[in-house]
Amino acid sequence: MGQPSTRTMGNTDIRSMRVSRVSSRSDLFPRLVAMQKLADAQNFGVFRVSGSGVPAKQRLVCELENWGPSSNAAKAFVDAYGEFLLEHIDKSLLPLTWAGGHDRAAPGPAAFAPFLTRLKDGVLPFSGMAFPVRLGANGNGYVVFTGDYVEPGSDTIIELHGRSSHIMMDLLSLDERRAAASEALSEREIACLQLAGDGRISEEIADKLGLSVHTVNAYLGSATIKLDSVNRIQAIAKAIRLGYIS
Repeated sequence: MGQPSTRTMGNTDIRSMRVSRVSSRSDLFPRLVAMQKLADAQNFGVFRVSGSGVPAKQRLVCELENWGPSSNAAKAFVDAYGEFLLEHIDKSLLPLTWAGGHDRAAPGPAAFAPFLTRLKDGVLPFSGMAFPVRLGANGNGYVVFTGDYVEPGSDTIIELHGRSSHIMMDLLSLDERRAAASEALSEREIACLQLAGDGRISEEIADKLGLSVHTVNAYLGSATIKLDSVNRIQAIAKAIRLGYIS
């Protein structure tokens, strides 16, 4: 079997990839669920490397998952393999596989084994596959799929790795857009949006902040433009989604 191309196996040419327009992290869930079904898995988790600038302080942080609030699967995964995964992503983009405590068979097709990295088996109660994505200091991480027995075919592994790259790119894009909006919005604009989001009309906002109604409307108008929104209502909704107002 020929070696998979560098591009399809995750060492992506970022400039050639299409980044989807997502407005919030919740937009990624349907795509991750679709990938989970493609992998014939029961759960997914998206982990990113934090503290990337200081190797000694690096750790994996779970950004998205569907194990559920009562599960400790994300912590168990990081405790079991986190240190190895941090080392792995610096030197390799091969997907990683492991077998759970009740399934000691090697996940993944045998013919594809040279292009997979095997983790220690039997450490976790579930089997799984982790797809590394490396996008720079703030964009490195893994998309993980777990279940009783996870064994996608060769073509599916390549497909999942490519989709994982898109997921991680969209997460990074959301962060960048949030940071850009945070830098663009002034304190007054955020204050006016917060009060507007609380249901206050311009006259009430003006009275609360000691401003003229004209100035309040100007702040709300400029915030609407900076948030790339068509009206005040959409600007408020977008500011809430991005976490700038509550």
